[in-house]
Amino acid sequence: MIYLADTAHWQFLGLVVGFLSWILTMITAGLNEWRLWRVADVSVVTSGVAWVGIWRACFYSHVLPSVETCRRIGLSDAFAPVEIPAAQVLVMLAVVCGLAGNVSAAVAVRMVYFSLDDRRSIRVVFLSAGTLYFLTAMLLLVPLVWNMNSVLNNSTIDFPPDFYLPAAPVSQQVGSAIGLGMVASILMLISSLLFLCYRFAWRNPSSEAPRDTGDPLNGPWQVTTLKRKADLPNGSKQGQDNPAFHTEEERNPS
Repeated sequence: MIYLADTAHWQFLGLVVGFLSWILTMITAGLNEWRLWRVADVSVVTSGVAWVGIWRACFYSHVLPSVETCRRIGLSDAFAPVEIPAAQVLVMLAVVCGLAGNVSAAVAVRMVYFSLDDRRSIRVVFLSAGTLYFLTAMLLLVPLVWNMNSVLNNSTIDFPPDFYLPAAPVSQQVGSAIGLGMVASILMLISSLLFLCYRFAWRNPSSEAPRDTGDPLNGPWQVTTLKRKADLPNGSKQGQDNPAFHTEEERNPS
């Protein structure tokens, strides 16, 4: 049995980082703050600020000042620019791919830490985990960069009348969701590199890893025989009195 637990501490860290980045990916998918729109007409959008995400557009209205008023953006809505429905698809694929990457990474780390006998698939699971993490990062990074580019170019969206939003804002800024998604992408790339750089994913573990010497319960055991004591000088197997006692008895006869 081959023990590789001491060789995969960085990969265990990669699993933890990959799981956290997957959580951040799901949060990014659900946030509305992809674009921050500032509008001049505050008759409906009383705060003067609207948040445009990939699933909905939200703002605060005078009708319910403390509650966000949201309008849904569907995948087939004609008014939505191409980067928004593309982001809907790519982000959901990133969530699914990230889940598969976490499962593969957990299996890979388990194989290392629990010292399974069958290690023929160790290369497959480590490379699969690294590849899935890398694919997740790319699937998330593409819509983030695409939508950020639209914001920087101040692109317009021809919202229908029931959205109460102008086609062109006074100004727009990159929202917090894009920043959070960038962090998730970077962390996912780090996890990918940690799994792809695992040395035993590219080499045979039996050539370098330490091996177990045997089963402590069923053997084999090594028998050690203690050395025999040398015979006494007179050849007798019995003990002798200390000569000092004989000298004392001769000086003080009873």
